[in-house]
Amino acid sequence: MSELGLELEPLVEEYGPHMPVPDLQADEQDEQPEDEDGQPPARAGRPYARAEQEKRLARASRDLARLGKVNPLALEEHAALEQRHQFLAEQLADLTRSRSDLLRIVEEIDARVLEVFTSAWQDTAREFELVFDRLFPGGQGRLVLTDPSDMLTTGIEIEARPAGKKVTRLSLLSGGERSLAAVALLIAIFKARPSPFYVMDEVEAALDDTNLGRLLEIFTELRRDSQLIIITHQKRTMEVADALYGITMREGVTQVVSQRLARPEDTRS
Repeated sequence: MSELGLELEPLVEEYGPHMPVPDLQADEQDEQPEDEDGQPPARAGRPYARAEQEKRLARASRDLARLGKVNPLALEEHAALEQRHQFLAEQLADLTRSRSDLLRIVEEIDARVLEVFTSAWQDTAREFELVFDRLFPGGQGRLVLTDPSDMLTTGIEIEARPAGKKVTRLSLLSGGERSLAAVALLIAIFKARPSPFYVMDEVEAALDDTNLGRLLEIFTELRRDSQLIIITHQKRTMEVADALYGITMREGVTQVVSQRLARPEDTRS
């Protein structure tokens, strides 16, 4: 009564050893239609054999033990996991869309960078040849791409051959020639992409008087459209400046000294 809610007599009468044991496999294979009264057909069975049924009971007990304990919260856990799965799936889809958008933006930026760099490279290479010819009369200089097929990752090499020399690598030139070639590249960039002002720190320190004079001519051209701020110790560079700013120490106190220089045209006026 406590387990099945049945009295002993009806239980034995319905499921006792005198009743045939239903053949479940035969019932599954031979499904018969209901009779005229709508009742299911009587199941085929075989005589009860205790040893056989004990084996079936042991096998069923092992199968039940393998199933483990019943989790009464399985439906709630399944619903929570399903909700979690849906949330993660939406997040993954959002990340996939974001990745696609970022890749598209990267492609657009790469295309723009390629366009701007190619234009700047062509203008700078053209100006470098002109500036190099002025700083190295009779020499030849040009800019070469290390990998022209990939403009986004290519490097740039400087080929410089002063007049009377056969070498083109910068490492084989003297210190002054290397310095002047670097200045030529700097001036070429200034001319290719002008700016309102330029700041240069002792770019002419290693130049002799002849090369310095050529460089000062170019500085004079640049300051027609831009302002030049040059840190220098060269007197000739100071002479062509419009204003000088220096640091001095007076009575142990550091001070900034400024001096505006008069141009010849200003003196005549």
